[in-house]
Amino acid sequence: MAQFRQDRMTEKERREALLNRKPVDRVTLDLIAISFAAAMVGYSKVEVYEDYEKGFWSQLRTREMFGSWEYLSFIAGFGMLEFGGEVKMPTSEYSMAISVSRPAVQSEEDVWKLEVPDVKTAGVLPKMMQFGKMQQEHDLPIMNVSGGILTAVGFIAGVETMCRWMIKKPELVHRLCRIVTDLHVAIAEYWVDTFGPEHIIPLTGAPTESNQIISPKQFEEFGLPYQKEVHEKVLAMGVKHIYIHICGEQNLNLPLWAQIPMGDPGIISFGHEVDLDTASKYFPNDIILGNVEPAVIQTGTPEEVYEISRICIEKGMKHRAGFILAPGCEMPTKAPPYNVWMMRKAINDFGWYE
Repeated sequence: MAQFRQDRMTEKERREALLNRKPVDRVTLDLIAISFAAAMVGYSKVEVYEDYEKGFWSQLRTREMFGSWEYLSFIAGFGMLEFGGEVKMPTSEYSMAISVSRPAVQSEEDVWKLEVPDVKTAGVLPKMMQFGKMQQEHDLPIMNVSGGILTAVGFIAGVETMCRWMIKKPELVHRLCRIVTDLHVAIAEYWVDTFGPEHIIPLTGAPTESNQIISPKQFEEFGLPYQKEVHEKVLAMGVKHIYIHICGEQNLNLPLWAQIPMGDPGIISFGHEVDLDTASKYFPNDIILGNVEPAVIQTGTPEEVYEISRICIEKGMKHRAGFILAPGCEMPTKAPPYNVWMMRKAINDFGWYE
């Protein structure tokens, strides 16, 4: 049996220390797991997206199992349903999350008819609110959604349509960005009014912003100003930290993301395409997460996962604002639990500050 060193801090103490820029005993782990968590406790992928209580307990118990940072999320198709779109549940062997089956916007005329929905009743927002109340009951950070702007626009109109309109009808994309921005601000206001700003850590996921889909110039025109506005307004409400996943190949976007306030500190995770030394350079005052390649976690050997985790830990520990070991995106559903455990073992072997 592997013998781990005795922790000197609880996971809650470690989390609070990181968020208050204080020293921690060792690197912590964030699993970023939804469908993987479902598999760990015997639920289907669909169950944890349809039932917020199962989503909560599967994530909490899986984090307990692996000793992970207790920041839970319930997204469940956010951005797809609030404007009247239709979704497909992850019922196939190879799907991990909810996807758009029919975008809400089907024509240019639909764009101009769109209005900001009621944040208390629209789409999955009522379930997200109930999920937040469960987080509150268990003294956990409370998540609400604050982006990414272009990811939500891609859900509403379809990514291909959005990209085409960026070139041919930019005014339509700006209109959708405006609607999404106003929605995110309204959500933040609702969550702050309900829970208080000191308990909230908004979550921003930005996969569609990747340079695998759009250019840095397009991100600068369509994403940056609206994303910056949301973050500025959310932080002005008294929220202290924003958690953002800069997904995929975004090296050319990093100088632009660095212009957006993330909090004091922000919490920023990166796809495996971004080197952690580069991430540290652009975000010296924020906690960084990363960024073991998910495909390796699922299909690699335990030794490969252990070695990549070691490299991430040794780079991340040089980052003075704080580091959390994590996969470079959501944990794959079929990741072997032993491979995931090897990430935790690498922390034990290489991740101590004292």
